[in-house]
Order: sequence, then structure tokens, then C-alpha cells
Amino acid sequence: MAKVVADVGAELKKLLAGEKLVLGAEVTLKLLRQGKLKKVFLASNCSPQVRDNIGRYCKVGNVECVDFSQTNEEIGVICKKPFAISVVGVIA
Repeated sequence: MAKVVADVGAELKKLLAGEKLVLGAEVTLKLLRQGKLKKVFLASNCSPQVRDNIGRYCKVGNVECVDFSQTNEEIGVICKKPFAISVVGVIA
């Protein structure tokens, strides 16, 4: 279902600087349903229910789904947020 990426820090920082990211499962699902995303990143410890929902919409919308090796806390630090982030979407 999803590709596995070892190091995502550089890619996330570049996208964050370009303001092309949406953070969080709810916003990502909403934009996936609208067909406005081109890629979705999932944390290594993302809940199975969220992972299944995101994966299903990615398949339907032909959107790339990438599994990070980092946890949601590490992704929060990379994105310079004071909270954990399990799902990150890239706006098309």
C-alpha cells in the first residue's frame, strides 16, 4: 500500500517552507475526499484505523501514500510544532 521512506526531514522542511503541507488526519481526509492532495505521509505509530481510512482514500484518488520511519512526535519536531503529528498531506 505505502512506500517506506527512511529520512523525511529534508523533504518535509522544504514543503513546510513552501507552505504546501496540511497537518492532521481530519484535514487530510477532508482534502483527500475533495481531490486536492498529491501525497500523504503517515507516521510509523499512526493508528491502524486512521492508516486504513487514509489508505483507502489514497487508492481511490490515486494519491501516493508514504510511511515514515519517524514517530508522530518526531514529525511534530520536524514541522516545528509543539504537538505530535501522525498525518501530513501535500497540497497539489
